Amino acid sequence: MPTLNKIRRVLTTQRGPAPAGPRLTRLRIALTAFFAMDGFLFAGWVVRIPAIKAQTSAGAGALGLALLGVSAGAVAFMMITGRLCRRFGSHAVTTASGAALALSIVLPPLAHSATALGLVLLVFGAAYGSLNVAMNSAAVDLIGALRRPVMPGFHAAFSLGGMLGAGLGGLLAGSLSPTVHLLLLAAIGLLVTAVAGLVLRAHPAPAVPERLSTTEEKSGPRQGRAGRRLVLVFGLIALCTAYGEGAMADWGALHLSQDLAAGPGTAAAGYAVFALAMTIGRLSGTALVQRFGAARALIAGGTTATAGMLLGALAPSAGAACAGFAVAGLGLANIFPIAIARAGESGGPDGVAVASTVGYGGMLLGPPAIGFLAEAVGLPTALTTPALLAAVAAVIAYATRGAHHTGRR
Repeated sequence: MPTLNKIRRVLTTQRGPAPAGPRLTRLRIALTAFFAMDGFLFAGWVVRIPAIKAQTSAGAGALGLALLGVSAGAVAFMMITGRLCRRFGSHAVTTASGAALALSIVLPPLAHSATALGLVLLVFGAAYGSLNVAMNSAAVDLIGALRRPVMPGFHAAFSLGGMLGAGLGGLLAGSLSPTVHLLLLAAIGLLVTAVAGLVLRAHPAPAVPERLSTTEEKSGPRQGRAGRRLVLVFGLIALCTAYGEGAMADWGALHLSQDLAAGPGTAAAGYAVFALAMTIGRLSGTALVQRFGAARALIAGGTTATAGMLLGALAPSAGAACAGFAVAGLGLANIFPIAIARAGESGGPDGVAVASTVGYGGMLLGPPAIGFLAEAVGLPTALTTPALLAAVAAVIAYATRGAHHTGRR
């Protein structure tokens, strides 16, 4: 109880944002660069998948199994990274993981079989998962020092980096081989890591007095169990919404072309408007959370995403479906970053690792689950399942809304 009273006292007396001195500003810029680089490199790899598929002569099934290497490597290293961040610090692990991601992106073009591709993608996925946990952990520490909910801004940088990486990849795909293209991306990634990593290494993670120390957690087992349960709750919210993101990425364009007779340009625009809406939503996420609070933002986001996904799945025309996808993007935009930030407040780097792993499971589960459902009941009906899970996320956020005030209860 004394610990909980101390937390409440700190939070009630320090409600306003802390002044962002030069050190915190430099850290925020450096972390934003890592988030943008992460999205940029991942999108650059994704746009070269067709060329690498042809290079390996893999069928659809073999390619699908090879691509699972990214997910398997990411999930395996997410939990390990939480422990590494506790031991070496989130800044050091972020820098090392960024360099590993930049170097590992050159491996896929070297594979000439589906088996070899799957193995190198394990390495790429491990670096990707590790960077995501480490930089989110560093962001949680910075948010605590700033006392401003700026996590959506970091994830907006990821989305912007992804859009830039996909656009550049589209321009270069016709003129550069996958090997040269990904070598260029590796050089850019290493340059960003070197510059931003110097800032992180020069400035240790800010101390956050509001968070319980490990000793305090161990001395209060009841609070520790409550914190772990809360981390799982936020992980479940992240899972429900990541399912929708994965579904849109893999099935949105096919739904427009196959079920609504949209041309290639319109089909591509479906995911483009979804991604753009997510980016806009994340850029406004900090102001949204500051004005309405995390709980209301999660509830409103889940409700909006539910309505948008239902319209996108069941609309009779491609234009209406694209409008639904845009609404869904706005709704989903801030749920994942808010959930990860709250998990970090409750459990530190381990909380980020657990919630990220659970949430990433939704992105893994979504595309194949919708594929199986599409065969059984049709793709439009299958695409209503992201709406159902977004509604579940809103219900969970409403049921646990009291826990959002302190991050622990």
